[in-house]
Amino acid sequence: MSKISTDTGNFIGERLCLDFANTVSWHNSDNPKERLINYGKLVEWSRYADILSSPQQKRLHEKANHHPDQAAKVLEEAIELREAIFRLFRSIAAGLETNPLDRAILNTYLTKAYSLAEIVPKESKYALSFQKGEHELDYMLWPIMQSAIDLLLSEKLDRIKQCEGEPCGWLFFDSSRNKSRRWCSMADCGNREKARRHYKKKSNLK
Repeated sequence: MSKISTDTGNFIGERLCLDFANTVSWHNSDNPKERLINYGKLVEWSRYADILSSPQQKRLHEKANHHPDQAAKVLEEAIELREAIFRLFRSIAAGLETNPLDRAILNTYLTKAYSLAEIVPKESKYALSFQKGEHELDYMLWPIMQSAIDLLLSEKLDRIKQCEGEPCGWLFFDSSRNKSRRWCSMADCGNREKARRHYKKKSNLK
């Protein structure tokens, strides 16, 4: 399954929580474009993000059809969590203090996530699993939450960046050796900036 671009998001963040934060286009603009327009889109994105298997995706769609009000509530919670993640990591990327209200939102979801967490063996090691809640409509939120916590507690916060293309706003983890990545994608904002500089240079020569 391609993890480059879908109508629910572009997978350029290099961390699950950042890809989730990027499910809004033009996040820095006055008119951001919401991609998770319904619960079905949240499930679809979660499948592309490898949070859900195909059978899980089918089960959650069926459950949402039987419990539309619950599914709508989960979508509201997902967007609340996403926006808190976005604001927190945007502040970190800019070298600013994070907002206590955003941290409080994250802590609320952290409490619920860890109430469902289990330590399970994985190959020759152990891992945190949320399979106990795999049939719940909000199951996909907990691996996202774990990704956010792992990143926040890491020693690599200086690699969290926001695309320099305005008004893009997408976040990413810069895994380049010399921390030189500037754009969400060279094929997108990188090319637009290159074209802008070329046009400006030509205009100055006239």
